Amino acid sequence: MAVAAAMSVFGVDARLNNPYPAEESVDNIVYSSFSERPKHLDPARAYSSDEYGFIAQIYEPPLQYHFLERPYTLVPLTADGMPEVRFFDASGKQLPDSAEAAVVAYTEYEVRLRPGVMYQPHPALAHDGRGRYLYHDLTAKQVDSLRKLDDFAETGSRGLRADDYVYQIKRLADPQTHSPIAGVMAQYIVGFGDLAEKIKSAREQSGTGYLDLREFELSGVEVVDAHTYRVRVKRKYPQFLYWQAMPFFAAMPWEADRFYGQPGLAERNITLDWYPIGTGPFMLAENNPNLRMVLARNPNFHGEAYPVSGEREDEIAGLLEDAGAMMPFIDKAIYSLEKESIPRWNKFLQGYYDNSGISSDSFDQAIQFTTQGDAGLTESMAERGIELTTSVQASIFYMGFNMLDDNIGGGSERARKLRHAISIAVDFEEFISIFTNGRGVPAQGPLPPGIFGHRDGEEGINPYVYDWVDARPRRKPIEAARQLMREAGYDDGIDQQTGRPLVLHFEAVARGPDDKARLNWIRKQFDKLGIQLVVRSTDYNRFREKMLKGTGEIFFWGWNADYPDSENFLFLLYGPNSKAKFNGENASNYANPEFDGLFEKMKNMDNGPERKRIIDRMVNIARRDAPWLWGFHPKSFSLFHSWYRNVKPNLMANNTLKYKRVDPELRHRLREEWNEPVLWPIGMVGGLLVLSVIPAVVSFRRRERSTAL
Repeated sequence: MAVAAAMSVFGVDARLNNPYPAEESVDNIVYSSFSERPKHLDPARAYSSDEYGFIAQIYEPPLQYHFLERPYTLVPLTADGMPEVRFFDASGKQLPDSAEAAVVAYTEYEVRLRPGVMYQPHPALAHDGRGRYLYHDLTAKQVDSLRKLDDFAETGSRGLRADDYVYQIKRLADPQTHSPIAGVMAQYIVGFGDLAEKIKSAREQSGTGYLDLREFELSGVEVVDAHTYRVRVKRKYPQFLYWQAMPFFAAMPWEADRFYGQPGLAERNITLDWYPIGTGPFMLAENNPNLRMVLARNPNFHGEAYPVSGEREDEIAGLLEDAGAMMPFIDKAIYSLEKESIPRWNKFLQGYYDNSGISSDSFDQAIQFTTQGDAGLTESMAERGIELTTSVQASIFYMGFNMLDDNIGGGSERARKLRHAISIAVDFEEFISIFTNGRGVPAQGPLPPGIFGHRDGEEGINPYVYDWVDARPRRKPIEAARQLMREAGYDDGIDQQTGRPLVLHFEAVARGPDDKARLNWIRKQFDKLGIQLVVRSTDYNRFREKMLKGTGEIFFWGWNADYPDSENFLFLLYGPNSKAKFNGENASNYANPEFDGLFEKMKNMDNGPERKRIIDRMVNIARRDAPWLWGFHPKSFSLFHSWYRNVKPNLMANNTLKYKRVDPELRHRLREEWNEPVLWPIGMVGGLLVLSVIPAVVSFRRRERSTAL
């Protein structure tokens, strides 16, 4: 009786440590997490991995990467086959497929769409029995009654059309969209820049509201018929096909622009950045970024078969057991907000998240190395049936210098020597060892291993930072960095021209206590040279604003390959792609005429000896100018539970949720087994409560007897 009472008081139940409703225990759901609200869900604006984790499951470009095959291979998604590619000279004459890049004036891509693709249910597509849209002309009173998209009573759908892809390309050109790839596309898509100017002029006359982009002609893009469109680009640009597998080129119905462009909706967060509309396997059913985000199965999804081929090892690993089965395999994916790594890790161990990365704090608990240096799971992980996947990522984390800054930037010999000194002093071998548990490879330049143009061995080292010693790269001694500081006029960190200490500013993205140790480490690296480093902490969205305005000085950032080509990394240093000047992805705002000229020649070439020679020269120029402290290429270690299936690292594809399968019953059984409540402390508390009551009862009865007498 006492124990039962105590349990009632403390609200203890064997199921209450489960963060999810009991009725979901055997549902076909994937459970994961996110650490910060994605800033953009509009595919024309989103360009960050945290955003792609959501929108790539919702939007469908015409192409995608094969889930299993390596090297990475493009395959159709909504396209009914691979695009037809044709080359033309300046007079409009079609050239053979073997034509050299120098004689190609234009390349034409013709895309034919597969039939039967439908949009998700959405109020922008709702109409009455006479075909009139229900919600395209909302009154002020109707808008005042709205708080979220679900407040609209009706939804509708329609089939995917070629003009939806054309409309999205026009959105990329619209200056009001602020697409991060607008500058790049203006260099390639015929008429793109002219269209941007026309839209800008029209907006200056009409304001910032809805503008029907169907009324504007884009000379390089043509709708052939309801399911076919063509895109013409300048010169020969093989990488354009890779772009067709990115959300930027996903379909967008004009109705969405019309719907979301109505006055008053943006003030209620009823925007495309908050509520996507796509044809993919999932739709955003809940967007509460302070708590959780939920992707639910799109009831209108056209269906897609799981791959029937892959690498030789895939069949052994069970990755072809679902060959030919229709996807997606799950009904829902729930992503909970987890700002700290330890709570997330503990929930993974309890079975409440299906997969997990490994933070530095948890690394030793999960991973052990063999005498040969190979990574494997610890015994406790293996006993739970947890599995490990590893891969060297086609990514780079780098420390960037703002080349527009008066102190650290510019092309003077003084500034260059200062950047080289810092590059030597900041010991990324030590950083990888301390903060990533060895999960990284120090970068010698911008190109990761596995990308064409990357070189290994002695010919691949950065000679401004490393020496080749005992058949391996060795960072130059700190005295070499101090000598460079003296040559730059900063002896012991004192500016010899002014007599003042050299003070530099580091733009930090700080999310929690885990970042404090990293920032202290960075300060110590600069302190080796007598440089006073002031850390300016902010959240990621504010950090991105600083980069866009070019107000930062030194920063730490990273880049995941959009596609497996060297151009996708070297364009991060291309002058016309400057973030501050042209809203591009060159965050350091680096510009070198020789580098830019070589880039323009290299980007249109097919891989071969001549292209590699040009890339070598570009990398050497970038090493000399040092707009980046090159940082490291990360190694990915991922864990997943035994009930989570079809797991294979794919560094190019972002739309991989549809391939995942779970065994909910196995998950439920193991969760209960791993989370048995410990009741004896409650029994002890209950017993103590009973014992504490006894003296009071005895005393009360004695007083009662005394009063009666």
